Amino acid sequence: MNFDVTPHGAEAPKSQPARAASQTPARRTLLRSALTGAAMVGAGLTVGAATAHASTTTTLPRPATPQQALAELAAGNRRWRTLTQTHPHESAAVRHTLTTGQQPFALVLGCIDSRVPPELVFDQGLGDLMTVRSGGQVLDEAVLGSVAYGVLELNIPLVVVLGHQSCGAVRAAVEAEETGAELPAHIQYLADQIAPNIDHTKEGDARVDSTIDRNIRAIRSQLAAEPDFADKLHSGALAIVGARYELTTQLVHTLS
Repeated sequence: MNFDVTPHGAEAPKSQPARAASQTPARRTLLRSALTGAAMVGAGLTVGAATAHASTTTTLPRPATPQQALAELAAGNRRWRTLTQTHPHESAAVRHTLTTGQQPFALVLGCIDSRVPPELVFDQGLGDLMTVRSGGQVLDEAVLGSVAYGVLELNIPLVVVLGHQSCGAVRAAVEAEETGAELPAHIQYLADQIAPNIDHTKEGDARVDSTIDRNIRAIRSQLAAEPDFADKLHSGALAIVGARYELTTQLVHTLS
């Protein structure tokens, strides 16, 4: 499923919704001590094009809903794939605006792979995305706390779990299980977290490729099961989606 279409395959609307300005959130206490929560929302988001633009006001215009945020990412990935990227929000005015605070419109939990930098593959700029990256998108308390900060403290409406084609962390986990080889200690930790998602119905490269998708879905489900996110998910103020980046085509597509 292409980020240019709805996750059910309908064509994106041709109108371009403007980025709604979000209100500056009041200072609140930092992370809740218990981070747990909720049924996933977001599988049916409507994706349409949206135009990023800079503002000289005290806050940058931002998508206010999960649908608008996903549309903005879809438009940016389209620009990236077609080599028409605009590198938005890099001006002196934007940099000055961002000295007083940040209001990113999406949080991307991605892999550390150097070929998949979220700001580039979605053609976004300063202050647009909060990015959290770990090998194979593996969740631990530091990663989960970082995601929770974006959702609970900055009111980010969209979380994207972004895996990718030819993930080295996933391949290492699959090969370690198959051979029984012990990986270096800290890398073994990543493999151990990915191992429950290995697809044993397939062999060879097909097993690795299928495990990439299964891993994305599992991490998405873990985040969606965090109780602190429950109210936002149930009200539609937050969506958590799984997506995959194809190195061969530069396409980002959602996973059902």
